[in-house]
Amino acid sequence: MGPAEALRRAIAEGRLQPDPGQARVAERLEMLCTELKNRDEGRRGFFNKPKPSPRGVYLFGGVGAGKSLMMDMFFDTAPVRKKRRVHFHQFMQEIQARITAERARKNAAPMLRVTRALARQTRLLCLDELEITDVGDAMIIGRLFEGLFAESVVMAATSNRHPDDLYRNGLNRQLFLPFINLIKQTLNVVELDSGRDYRLEQLQAAPVCHHPLGPEADAAMDCAFDRLTRGANVQACILMVQGRDLIVPRHAAGVARFTFEQLCAQPLGPADYLMLAGTFHTLMIDGVPLLTLDKRDQAKRFVTLIDALYEVRTKLVMSAAAEPGKLYGTGDYAFEFQRAASRLMEMGGRDYLAAARRPGGARIDRA
Repeated sequence: MGPAEALRRAIAEGRLQPDPGQARVAERLEMLCTELKNRDEGRRGFFNKPKPSPRGVYLFGGVGAGKSLMMDMFFDTAPVRKKRRVHFHQFMQEIQARITAERARKNAAPMLRVTRALARQTRLLCLDELEITDVGDAMIIGRLFEGLFAESVVMAATSNRHPDDLYRNGLNRQLFLPFINLIKQTLNVVELDSGRDYRLEQLQAAPVCHHPLGPEADAAMDCAFDRLTRGANVQACILMVQGRDLIVPRHAAGVARFTFEQLCAQPLGPADYLMLAGTFHTLMIDGVPLLTLDKRDQAKRFVTLIDALYEVRTKLVMSAAAEPGKLYGTGDYAFEFQRAASRLMEMGGRDYLAAARRPGGARIDRA
């Protein structure tokens, strides 16, 4: 079963809605699967020479169009043994660490060593959410991809931007332009234009704050998570924050899910919350309690978290003991909390849900 059949099956089972744009992309990815199968079966061309590696795919489109969903279907069905699917920021963090290790060992040509090692491990590399915001990444990405393509690694990538718009207005962008040309020469640039923002539709389909706590709120949160992730693979990962590990217990398709205890009863601070806000487009929090005076520290962390999400325009879905304005009582810190309550109510409105996210510099360190 290839991506096109996987999509048709999901529609027949009622898990997805028919979408002509997604169907066209699935057919294109199906063609790539066939080309990969022919290559890995060792089929030969003229004069018994190995057939060249197929062109990969650069899939771009608007927020919520289903790019990660298409990538999941392609990766799951691609007939390649050595394949890897990874968030772009996680991948770049890994590359930086590998280059640093090669330099520490005083090895010559560290980039060449890194690309050859990657090529031995991975023949199909799927990168999700390719976005260049860091000048360090911009300076090495061209040499990295050129080396991987030279080693016949096939690549598929998703991005919110056309290649021509990557790293726009970035520092020393003229040095980045050869990478854009490399992408367009080596990958088929495919747009996913569904004309719909499924993510926004799913966020608007139900309240973003489910209260009071109990079985109904739990069921509503599970339903929201299923709608927002749309069948994507749920997994855990670890973010690196100032040299520390921040565990994300569940995430899929850009949605991360935590309990209130995991986020606000632990010694986390602004850097942790900004990392989460920059990495995931939507955060789900289960079990926000009434924040009584004995939970003042937790209330302060919660306010810091809300400020971080609001700053980046990250979306929020949560279950809570009460509506936002009634989560914290009177007394010490009540005034400060009311600002957070006001933001929470704004974050449930259409204008906020439809707003474009602001750039964040988060990176996933390892899965």
